[in-house]
Amino acid sequence: MISGLGDMSISLALSAIGSALGTGVAGMAAVGAWKRAFAQNKAAPFILIAFVGAPLSQTIYGMILRNAIQSANLPPETYLYQLLIGLFAGVAIGMSAYMQGKAGAKAADALAETGKGFGNYIMVLGVIETVALFVMVFTMTALPKL
Repeated sequence: MISGLGDMSISLALSAIGSALGTGVAGMAAVGAWKRAFAQNKAAPFILIAFVGAPLSQTIYGMILRNAIQSANLPPETYLYQLLIGLFAGVAIGMSAYMQGKAGAKAADALAETGKGFGNYIMVLGVIETVALFVMVFTMTALPKL
């Protein structure tokens, strides 16, 4: 009988895809900002790496959700349910990571150009991250307790 592990792991996989896309987008912007700083003989702000790394936490949320689904010990007839839970939650968490990366890219560009606003930019990324946290927590609380 199929264990359902593949069904459960889809939340982790989709969350990680979103994190990879988000860090990639923010990373490209940070590299561009550093290049501009170097070309103008200005100091390249290392703090931009905070914007690049922000989307990584969504991978952890996907893993926590996967573990919660697995530990719920749902019966084999619920494997489709597990797949749908993982699919929809994984897409939502992954999209949060991707959008956080896009916002991080804009934040990296703005901070490198002005040298101001780091706290504001981090708050925006935190709000976007909250979407992933809500999805993880609300999905976990909706799992049946057997």
